[in-house]
Amino acid sequence: MQQHAAEAILGSDGDVVLLSPTGTGKTLAYLLPLVQLIEKEQTANSQQPIALIITPGRELALQSHQVLQSMGCGIRSTACYGGRAAMDEHKVLKDVRPQIVFGTPGRLNDHLDKENISRYGIRYLVIDEFDKCLEMGFHAEMQKLIKSLPGLERRILLSATNLEQIPQFVNMSKKGTLIDFLPDDEQTSERITLYEVHSPQKDKLETLKQLLLGFGDASSIVFLNYRESVERVNNYLVEQGFVTSCFHGGLEQKEREAALYRFSNGSANVLVSTDLASRGLDIPNIENIIHYHLPESEDGYIHRVGRTARWDAKGRSFFILNSEEHIPEYVEGDVEEYVATESQQTVPALPKMATIYIGKGKKDKISKGDIVGFLCKAGGLTADMIGRIDVKDRYTYVAIKREKLKQVLRQTRGEKIKGIKTIVEDLR
Repeated sequence: MQQHAAEAILGSDGDVVLLSPTGTGKTLAYLLPLVQLIEKEQTANSQQPIALIITPGRELALQSHQVLQSMGCGIRSTACYGGRAAMDEHKVLKDVRPQIVFGTPGRLNDHLDKENISRYGIRYLVIDEFDKCLEMGFHAEMQKLIKSLPGLERRILLSATNLEQIPQFVNMSKKGTLIDFLPDDEQTSERITLYEVHSPQKDKLETLKQLLLGFGDASSIVFLNYRESVERVNNYLVEQGFVTSCFHGGLEQKEREAALYRFSNGSANVLVSTDLASRGLDIPNIENIIHYHLPESEDGYIHRVGRTARWDAKGRSFFILNSEEHIPEYVEGDVEEYVATESQQTVPALPKMATIYIGKGKKDKISKGDIVGFLCKAGGLTADMIGRIDVKDRYTYVAIKREKLKQVLRQTRGEKIKGIKTIVEDLR
């Protein structure tokens, strides 16, 4: 798929539509050839963006920006999205002078209106998860954005599910290329096993609890359709002793980042979320997808289940059904019955890792190496006890072995990192 995408993007000057299942690497499929195009056409001294990447959500914008940075190709980029001050992003845009800008439609329109992003040099437009970006609710924002780019020459659209018709305002060229890697007869990966779980009560909380107890410390996402329901179910699970992350669109951006970070680095076994987590999250080793609420559409179902069995891994999908519910008609494949009996495990399994917050970051000239040295010297850890490290501008998240958490918090209290006093706390 990536090879076909590269050939279409580099070998023609037309638009490209790429359809491929979730977890197959669509981000690299467009970034690799896009970087080559930009390297050919721009010098390092170019001051204006040449490409805009539109995503439906903040997490995908940030994640895609991080993927590009991890490629080490020297292309300058930044991510722009709601939930934080636009003025802060304006300063970053001035400092970085990005060649590629990743962002959500509303925030990109805001920067274009204020001329924080020059509209005149943008020649490439990528719409990731275009089926979501081009839904009716986004039409006004997307139409305004696309019409405001006078130099636009090429469009690249990507998704795991197709639209019946791409809106006319996208202005796709007739000589465009469709790359369709969606299987004709396979709705979801054959590596995913489907189960139905019957709840004796209309309220499914007890059934969910027993199901999760039986999973041990396996990584699981519980999907619900409403923010209030996410909060209710998450609070119940926490009261029962589970270590969870709560994720929905009503949270502050820093809360959303912390929730995803704890889940992705192994500090929480369970992510309780709306369908916000069904797109754009590339978190490895998610074993179980639990539909506490039934998906509202087939597309929603496909994107939920796409969080597991990524690349060549295996996964499981569970529908919790009360007496008034049944498996949606659009679900294809055999669905086995799974009985969530009272588990021999009466206490939820704890995650292997815990996350600490360190109150210093890039702006304080702190690097990952500094963090490792600080935790080993002051915290008494060895390198193999330290997991993922994310150094932000003003703070850092670090995953460490859970059994060492109290020791680290005790031994680093009042200690300095590179001669600077800092705060070290447990991120809950």
